[in-house]
Amino acid sequence: MIRLISRRIEIGTGDGGISNLGFDKRGIVTSCRAVLLPRFGGPEVLEFRDNVAVPDLKPNQVLVRARAVSINPLDTRMRSGYGRSIFEPLLPLILGRDISGEVAAVGNSVKSLTVGQEVFGALHPTAVRGSYTDYAILAEDELAPKPGSLSHAEASAIPFAALTAWRALKSTARIREGHRVLVIGGGGAVGFSAIQLAVAAGCHVSTTCGGESISRILAAGAEQAVDYTIEDAEVALKGHFDAVLDTIGVPDTERMGISLLKKGGHYMTLQGEAASVTDKHGLAIGLPMAAAILLKKQIQYRYSHGIEYWWNYMRADAEGLHEIRRLSEAGKLQVPVDKTFPISQVREAHEAKDRRQIPGKVVLEID
Repeated sequence: MIRLISRRIEIGTGDGGISNLGFDKRGIVTSCRAVLLPRFGGPEVLEFRDNVAVPDLKPNQVLVRARAVSINPLDTRMRSGYGRSIFEPLLPLILGRDISGEVAAVGNSVKSLTVGQEVFGALHPTAVRGSYTDYAILAEDELAPKPGSLSHAEASAIPFAALTAWRALKSTARIREGHRVLVIGGGGAVGFSAIQLAVAAGCHVSTTCGGESISRILAAGAEQAVDYTIEDAEVALKGHFDAVLDTIGVPDTERMGISLLKKGGHYMTLQGEAASVTDKHGLAIGLPMAAAILLKKQIQYRYSHGIEYWWNYMRADAEGLHEIRRLSEAGKLQVPVDKTFPISQVREAHEAKDRRQIPGKVVLEID
């Protein structure tokens, strides 16, 4: 059972507005537009379709009328085939993790959100029905009220990146006031979110980044920003750290991050090998193999360096999302948006990201 109050039904005008929505007799949306991924490949494989079915809500789910969704690196990697061992049998997929929009309907166990309320949030990395659609479905704990000070485009850029950083720093490393935190790759969305979360927690933050990001990172409260293109970061970074979040995750940054940790510190990389190993060997062999690789590294570094080693992934965290909302509302956490596209130009947006024509965050707006 779902609860719905329909304030208006939006009909397209032929110029890019909502079109070909399906409604049942109760006025509940049953179909809408969405961007489908029918096969893996380049941006050209993305298909913008009408009349894509909207599933019935489960008791803990929320139907969100999307207004803006951001493009994450995970989206372009999945489109190209990353995670195919998991996703290929489930094609076609709907990509997209972040969303900002309005509650259109709620399942009968949802208590914290109401129809018409503006919300933002992010889906789990393994979600098959993503957010590149007029109407997305998320669990109640994957959503929070949208910060009133932000536009939908600005809000949609935040949740997935910030929750990824939150899980690493808060859930895994358990950073607290006075800790020294190093973010390797602070110029990207996850890295910049991590810097702001660590600063808000009262930590002393250092980072590596490209020269174009230094002023923005220092303005956000980092104490040191090293331009890795002109400096030897390992020499420039002074002292040792309680936590290192490595958003780059290549052998050189892993070696550097681990060498700069204090005893008992936490090294966390976004480039865990679980998906790549399972893609290569299949789920039955790949998952146990990936678990064995991680365990071996954890034991190795615990005994050789006295540190904790982790592969880090985003997961829904209601407490984290509400804290992210509070910090965003207070102007203490933002992910700058470099460019927006209408969702009908999703191929162009993905192509721009693939060619690295737009270094920062790209958002798809849904009118």
